[in-house]
Amino acid sequence: MPTTLFIQTPKNFSFEQTLYGHGWSQLLPFEVDKENLRLSYVFNGSGNPVPAQISEIDGEIKIEISEDDVNQPTKDRITLDVRRILRLDDDLQEFYQSTKAEKRLAWIARQNAGRLLRSPTVFEDLVKTICTTNCSWALTKKMTANLVEKLGAAAKSGKRAFPTAEQMASVSADFYRDEIRAGYRAAYFAELAEKTASGKVNPESWLNSDLPTVELKKEMKQIKGVGDYAAENLLKLVGRYDGLALDSSLRAKFYERHNGGEICSDREIAKFYEKFGDWRGLAIWCDMSER
Repeated sequence: MPTTLFIQTPKNFSFEQTLYGHGWSQLLPFEVDKENLRLSYVFNGSGNPVPAQISEIDGEIKIEISEDDVNQPTKDRITLDVRRILRLDDDLQEFYQSTKAEKRLAWIARQNAGRLLRSPTVFEDLVKTICTTNCSWALTKKMTANLVEKLGAAAKSGKRAFPTAEQMASVSADFYRDEIRAGYRAAYFAELAEKTASGKVNPESWLNSDLPTVELKKEMKQIKGVGDYAAENLLKLVGRYDGLALDSSLRAKFYERHNGGEICSDREIAKFYEKFGDWRGLAIWCDMSER
């Protein structure tokens, strides 16, 4: 018999803004049903992966699990994973107060924006972030799809989960180059998977690290393939918004929106958002991604 779970949402939560506020919803194993405003994901469980559909109804998150033999530990794990994916425990009140004073950003608090959709694990966010570097979004989507389809475990329905570190460590750099089409990232994926699977690195520790942001960023950059942009993007996904995570797309949008189309230095962009303090990375993201 299908299982349905419910989670109460915080007062200033918008499911739609969270769903579309970050491109992760376009990357497998996420899938979006735009017509019914529903998010699907395939969760890695203790046994077979478990597909679920996530939606909002009457101020609650509704999780529909089609599998008929889901035990309580798996239900509890999926509930925690959904809380993490949707950032339900993030307190954005200070951010909303800081943006209300700016006319161009007043929509953020009004629409309850700012929760950046993320994966159930930091490892998945890390791999996906590496897939975004130095390439088009179309290629990012293709690499991620290949990882899921060629390495992820299959649920009973045939849908596949994102591969674990152990699953990714079971293949060579040549596999990533030839099958995943990861290019120069191939060796990075092979090394990252081996180190994570063996416990030499622990991306999950970044979520609750006591390190100052500057030091945590340095630790992230020890991972091959993670530079300033990737580290600052990952910092946002673990709840730290000090860095701007500037890439070519974000810069181009800033030039167009705030500098008359003229190129300017990254220092000038940073100065533009410095008034938002520790929230400046989220301020620029929302400013540049307003739909």
